[in-house]
Amino acid sequence: MHRPLISVIVPARDQAPFIADSMTSLTRQFDDPSVMEILLVDDGSTDGTGELAAAYAGRLPGLKILRNEQPAGLAAARNRGLDAATGRYIAFLDPDDWYAPGHLARLTAEIHRLGVDFVRTDHIRHTDGVRTVHRAPQARHGVALDPRADIGPVHATTMVDYPYAPFGIFDGALRDAGLLHFPDGLQTAEDRPWIWRLHLKASSYAVVDAPGAFYRRGMPGSLSQVFDRRQLDFLRSYREVFTLVGADPEAERFRPKAVRQFLAIACHHVDRSSRMDRGVRRQLRSGIRDTVAGLPAGAARAGLADLDPKRRKVLTKVLRSTL
Repeated sequence: MHRPLISVIVPARDQAPFIADSMTSLTRQFDDPSVMEILLVDDGSTDGTGELAAAYAGRLPGLKILRNEQPAGLAAARNRGLDAATGRYIAFLDPDDWYAPGHLARLTAEIHRLGVDFVRTDHIRHTDGVRTVHRAPQARHGVALDPRADIGPVHATTMVDYPYAPFGIFDGALRDAGLLHFPDGLQTAEDRPWIWRLHLKASSYAVVDAPGAFYRRGMPGSLSQVFDRRQLDFLRSYREVFTLVGADPEAERFRPKAVRQFLAIACHHVDRSSRMDRGVRRQLRSGIRDTVAGLPAGAARAGLADLDPKRRKVLTKVLRSTL
């Protein structure tokens, strides 16, 4: 049995209105679709998502439906797909997004040509029918780059600020080395430790031009649109980031970037916390304080001083008893 060229992992829960778009786009990636292994992880859907996807088996001979009887969450669903994947390369596709024709063919050709561990691409956001191009924050395209070199600088938007798993492909050896799995149990911010691990530990990567990855944004029910305890997962996520950075030989080089990221995201959640119930707001503030208390002495104070005055004022109120 031949090894698939690429495994595409599609975690899906209750995506009946959109799954046809993503599956149809997969039929248009290669002249011979049998080079793909499609791992649709039906994460406890109750609307027939898995059955709708299974109807594409005739057009996608490598399609496999993996079902979780109870929802396990995005991170765990992606991990189940990773554990089952056998392809030379790995890609992720969210079930409400889609690829332009030939997108994966272009990416596999580029990662092979460049001989890098992973490649990233720009993406196109689709919001209420309006499409806008969003660039990966690295202007050099089509050349091999050092992932660690593109973590900083602290004050710039860099590739660790671009954590979206579907916008690129990855050598399967990264999965075997434990670099592609997501922290189980996280409902949000699961891609933050993931992108940091890749940039700290992978040897090479590139940003390449490709026909297009389409990201459907602002959908009702999206986790970015909810205000319950799931939003607090960013706290655990960044504790994992700080553990990764702290174990690195160049921790002092990379920690200021991680702290700045955390403080900016914490401020974002505090700003929107009026839409959370009182218990969640209390957990948010105590969680921010506890996370900051776990940092080396002075790291949070330096990060706070480095923020713009508006965000510094917001967080100073939260952290007054900690700093």
